[in-house]
Amino acid sequence: MNQNNNRKDNNKQDKPSRNGRFILIVIAAIIGTLLLNTLWQNLTKESTKEVTFDEFLTMVDEEKVKEVTFDTETITFKATDKDGKEKSYYTGTIDNYVTNDLVERLESHEIEISGKIPEEQNYLVTFLLEWILPILVMAALFLLISRFLTKRMDGLGGIGGIGQSKAKVYMEKETGVTFRDVAGQDEAKESLVEIIDFLHNPKKYTAIGAKLPKGALLVGSPGTGKTLLAKAVAGEAHVPFFSISGSDFVEMFVGVGASRVRDLFQQAAKVAPAIIFIDEIDAIGRSRDSRFGGNDEREQTLNQLLAEIDGFDSSKGVVILAATNRPEILDKALLRAGRFDRRIIVDRPNLEGRYQTLRVHTRNIKLAEDVDLHKLAQATAGAVGADLANLVNEAALRAVRLGRHTVNQEDLLTSFEVVIAGTEKKGTVLTDIEKRIVSYHEVGHALVAALQKNTKPVSKITIVPHTSGALGYTMQTPEEEKYLSTKQELLVELQTLLGGRAAEQTVFGVQTTGAANDIERATELARKMVMQFGMSDKIGLMNLTSAGSEYLDDKAYMDCSQATASDADAEVRILLDASYKQACALLQEHRELLDEVALFLLQRETITGDELMTFVEKENEPQEQTANADETPQMPTAEAKGNEG
Repeated sequence: MNQNNNRKDNNKQDKPSRNGRFILIVIAAIIGTLLLNTLWQNLTKESTKEVTFDEFLTMVDEEKVKEVTFDTETITFKATDKDGKEKSYYTGTIDNYVTNDLVERLESHEIEISGKIPEEQNYLVTFLLEWILPILVMAALFLLISRFLTKRMDGLGGIGGIGQSKAKVYMEKETGVTFRDVAGQDEAKESLVEIIDFLHNPKKYTAIGAKLPKGALLVGSPGTGKTLLAKAVAGEAHVPFFSISGSDFVEMFVGVGASRVRDLFQQAAKVAPAIIFIDEIDAIGRSRDSRFGGNDEREQTLNQLLAEIDGFDSSKGVVILAATNRPEILDKALLRAGRFDRRIIVDRPNLEGRYQTLRVHTRNIKLAEDVDLHKLAQATAGAVGADLANLVNEAALRAVRLGRHTVNQEDLLTSFEVVIAGTEKKGTVLTDIEKRIVSYHEVGHALVAALQKNTKPVSKITIVPHTSGALGYTMQTPEEEKYLSTKQELLVELQTLLGGRAAEQTVFGVQTTGAANDIERATELARKMVMQFGMSDKIGLMNLTSAGSEYLDDKAYMDCSQATASDADAEVRILLDASYKQACALLQEHRELLDEVALFLLQRETITGDELMTFVEKENEPQEQTANADETPQMPTAEAKGNEG
């Protein structure tokens, strides 16, 4: 009954607007008809000259008229002017008809007559045919077009559907995702269980006076599974799920975004309980700052979103979930209590989380018996769910390329290396001296790490070029998950990063471009130690930077005076120089071990961490040392030979 009454009220409200629309259509039709008539007359009379009827008769009597054409209201004729040139003229008829005397007069002068000779006409019929009929035709045409556009606007939310919500609707269980498909985010899932329970059993909460939180904001790094988690909430709750991106609200036309927001909430209210998920909400939720100008369309959309969140009743079961990786730029009005009441952190998974995530992604993969997901989870520290899914898929593709029906441990580890360094460049051919330099460079990294405490164990060394641009790399795998690092551990990491350049200088006395990435990473680490971690005696416990986005790994920028920045740069350089000298001293002390491992790597191209530790443990045993001068690599320059000694 209520719906019928509403429809009647809507029809009553629509009648005045429809009458006004019809009047506008009639006016437009009249104007169009007048314009068409005027245009036609101008086109037909553009090249003719108008004369009076008396002038026409005078020209007939003077034998200047050659040809006459009768029309409904005009007489067009050709005549010669004073210069004897033939021109076109036209004149009007008298009382819209032509007398027999005029026709006889023209025939007496032997003038050629063409066209239909108009007779006396009914003025009413003429008016109806020439004016009313075209107006009615034009009005009917405009009315048909108007009705067509009205249907389009009603059905699509505007001309061309620009005002309609673009949300993808997954009804009931159509998301196909549950909490079983989300791993490594136990804390986030616990925060969302209450929302699901409220959607299932709202009376249990309303009986005590509790209200359902209107919104929850999922915050985390890209690839951590925010969208997947939102779909899992809908799958667990078995309610309609409206999914839309923040950028889908914004268009070129001002007001379209606000219209889409209204349409989205209206659709959700009709099928409540339901979940609305807005991905990348920072596209419309950016802070409104008038200092540097604003975007009217985006701000209107945000204002409408705030109004809709405040306007709906949460007891009906409409929950808003949103995701972003830039929470620091969101408008404070959007984050206040009563709108997005909860902030749920979707962080990078820990060791156990990565293991559970790998189990989920390998659920439909045929694995060999030698697969150890624990070891793979240990090696992939810092990886997010999307990285692990890509890794497993790359391993499956590799197994197919090699003609196998199962994925083994080698496939998984190789795929992990492909993600880090790219695929092997089999066509790259290094010269002998380049291969020796790369070999010593990588062994320099590995030995500096292996000969000291507080370092991550070396798991692999290779001198095979890869598509990432690396001519080789040394892989270290942590034995356990760590969340804190001491100053001593960071200093050892600095020495390890500079161990490659130290080996080049110690053995060959040269500096190559191969250490560019090592120096970049070492400089960044040293800057953090001085400017963020307070590990410099001169700078002290002072943070000199302002960090960028926490979840996008933005680099921090300087936020201090020029004098302090100069002192900080000096401290960074002192740290790097000291670490480099210590790495050089360590490699010089174990020079024979460096030569032995580097030559072994030259022969094998790739060695494991266990093989490296075999050489290290062998050196620690008392044994007779022998030197082999032929195995000592030398650069083909006098300078290199002199530095080697």
